[in-house]
Amino acid sequence: MFFDKKDIFFDLDHTIWDFDKNAQETLHELYYKYHFDKLTGKADSDLFIETYTVNNHRLWALYHHGKIDKPTLRRLRFADTFTQLGVNPKLFPGAFEEEYLNICPTKTNLFPNAIETLEYLQSKYKLHLISNGFKEACEKKLEHSKLKPYFKTVVISELFGVNKPDPRIFEHALQNGEAERKTSVMIGDNLDADVRGAQNAGLEAIFFNTIGLEQPRDVRHMIRDLGELQQVF
Repeated sequence: MFFDKKDIFFDLDHTIWDFDKNAQETLHELYYKYHFDKLTGKADSDLFIETYTVNNHRLWALYHHGKIDKPTLRRLRFADTFTQLGVNPKLFPGAFEEEYLNICPTKTNLFPNAIETLEYLQSKYKLHLISNGFKEACEKKLEHSKLKPYFKTVVISELFGVNKPDPRIFEHALQNGEAERKTSVMIGDNLDADVRGAQNAGLEAIFFNTIGLEQPRDVRHMIRDLGELQQVF
């Protein structure tokens, strides 16, 4: 299907690196260390993590489109969570977030078949990464998960100054990777930032559907497991 391709561009969070699972592990550990069970009145961390995850996804969507900045995203995802759980957001300890930011990127949970698929693809194609994540976190994730050797180039939106889905970041990634548009493909979980962003920039794209959505009409290619890439490439 994609045998004419030479360069494959991947998203990182929610595509290779399992953001939600790594965040859940970190938040669960810190929930008890900072006695959030007493603050929220909930003995387990489930509701806190669920509420945080929804808020985090919502705020990242705003960040993708430049509607909020990095400090606002980081402040609101916990403040909004406290508010929704009926706790004064002023009680949120700043040290909690510092520890979260230090620990979470060192977690190494990847999506199933990630390493095997990267090994397979690396032997046939040049692999690249385009992330809307923050520089320090992205670099830690690549280092601790031992992902960096698989990628010829890494483009981090915070450094470039433009986020996906803006076509300029895809153009920059192509130039940076010495890749041609017609022989390149983008793979990611976010329909807006990764898939439609790439398509609007003139690249083919593969939607990594991790949550069981129906395939949208404007999305030509979709997978549900990274291992499927070994059949389509």
